[in-house]
Amino acid sequence: MKKFIAFSVAVMLAAFLPGCVTHNKDLVGDGPRKSPHKATINQNMVLEIDGVKIFHVGFDVAPLPEALAPNGKNGIEELHDAGANFLQTGMGGAPWTEQSIEREQRWQDVAAKYGMHCWVRLRELGSQEPGHPEKEAMLKRVVSRFKDHPGMGVWNSVDEPEWGKHPVGPLVRGYQMIHELDLNHPVSINQAPRGAVESLRAYNVTCDITGADIYPVSYPPGTHSLLPNKEISMVGDYTKTMMEVAEGKKPVWMYLQIAWSGVVKPGKTLRFPTFPEERFMTYQAIINGARGIIYFGGNVSKAWNVEDTTYGWNWHFWNEVLKRVVEEIGEKSPLYPALAAGNSKLPVKVTGANNVEYCVRETGEDIYILACKREGDTVKVEFSGMPPVGGEGEVMFESSRKVLLKDGKFTDWFAPFEVHVYHFKR
Repeated sequence: MKKFIAFSVAVMLAAFLPGCVTHNKDLVGDGPRKSPHKATINQNMVLEIDGVKIFHVGFDVAPLPEALAPNGKNGIEELHDAGANFLQTGMGGAPWTEQSIEREQRWQDVAAKYGMHCWVRLRELGSQEPGHPEKEAMLKRVVSRFKDHPGMGVWNSVDEPEWGKHPVGPLVRGYQMIHELDLNHPVSINQAPRGAVESLRAYNVTCDITGADIYPVSYPPGTHSLLPNKEISMVGDYTKTMMEVAEGKKPVWMYLQIAWSGVVKPGKTLRFPTFPEERFMTYQAIINGARGIIYFGGNVSKAWNVEDTTYGWNWHFWNEVLKRVVEEIGEKSPLYPALAAGNSKLPVKVTGANNVEYCVRETGEDIYILACKREGDTVKVEFSGMPPVGGEGEVMFESSRKVLLKDGKFTDWFAPFEVHVYHFKR
């Protein structure tokens, strides 16, 4: 049984933990969707849609509904076929109009067709100040129009509200209005990499899902952050901050980069993450608690090459870097059930380095350890606290490489910014 719990200031999502899911068929949609969904959040802060656990893998902003990928597929279909399940739609830098509603309709339709979910950016409609009846009417119209659409997934309120100095009161009112019309889809907000834990917590009453964007790859490095750490490991720092903000009461979804203003504005040098960098940032966010990953900037036209301009999205980065990452963490991956599972209570520890981060997940008889190392030296570390069984463990996505488990321990090497994903059978 899962439900929204209403209270006077806001409506929070809660649900008790369903049973273990051990097969991908329990987590992946079965093609075109034709009926409305109910989205809830379980006690592990995992999104569930119609009882199916979802690790959010999405894009902001997705290709246009009718646009094709270079391989001839519909662009949304191409993203889905690699394992993605969400696309951010709605308005970006412009207000909601009749034209934008019709475009949203097309996005919702294509999302439902290809088994995806829309994450609708409400933008200014998420903040409802008294005395603006036309704005209130538009919010009600948009929510009423799409709340029962089979492509609908999650509402997204005002972007980066703390940094933008948006007052909390109007955001709470917008949040309440959304849930008065729609109890079946949660509301998210995204924060900028700014602010303190306490100032960001003030916005918890305005959403059911929180998170932040952080884009470390630039010239010079780390210009998106004001903190001393300018390495790509700042992704873990900001994920930890947002986990503190959420206080274990809300999922944290982290935005990672394709391209952003800091690499395309005049005077800036265009730079993209490499595959190892994008993979590290993705796993580091997950290891530190993220229950969703969003890749931002595929629609930033100043970062496109000639072919991207033809197709209207950053397909060269997708094909060279991002598709491989999504195939590892998306719905088609053998790792996916672990990403939607709760954290294991196994007493696993790491010795030999103080900057190897890791998390442990269990699904049925399968044990997974996701581990990454921050900057520094190449080190050999020991993992202990595994069940006292012998045998080999698979190092996933690294060809046929294995590690030997003996007496609940195994060792492995980590270079700076390296990721290893271990899979053991009990």
